[in-house]
Amino acid sequence: MSNRHRHDFSQLSILIVDDCRFMRMVLERMLQALGVTKIRFASDGFEAWEQLLDSEPDVILCDWEMQPEDGPSFVRRVRLDQDSPCRYVPIIMLTGYTEKMKVMKARDFGITEFLAKPVAARSLHARLVQIVDNPRPFVRTASFFGPCRRRLNLPIFDGDDRRGAHEEIDI
Repeated sequence: MSNRHRHDFSQLSILIVDDCRFMRMVLERMLQALGVTKIRFASDGFEAWEQLLDSEPDVILCDWEMQPEDGPSFVRRVRLDQDSPCRYVPIIMLTGYTEKMKVMKARDFGITEFLAKPVAARSLHARLVQIVDNPRPFVRTASFFGPCRRRLNLPIFDGDDRRGAHEEIDI
């Protein structure tokens, strides 16, 4: 059975944060095709923050370039603000700029996954599967808080000391 049919995304709630109405509509259609029924929208980081205070999504899709609050500022606020209602929410950063430095910067401010525009439905599906099947532990250092930036392929440990999906690792 393919991954597409193996995952039921119907219970996921997703917040799309993008200042382009057309892009929000395209992402909504893709998510609906994947079975997602709980979709909300914001046009910038400030509006998205208000949405988070009202209801916590399971996943955030966030554009990089927005005004007045851009994606990086919003992600930092979600991860670092003491009043953040959902510091551990998986965040997929969307951008048309995919040079290596930008990807590394996004990773360094706490995103979970990175997705290049124009977005392909197959790529969006793959990121959602990754989030559901392989939740990353969160790491706290003096200069970083967010999902572990390494792609760890560790054997699954099922004993008493097993880390939960939202457990933090201090480094």
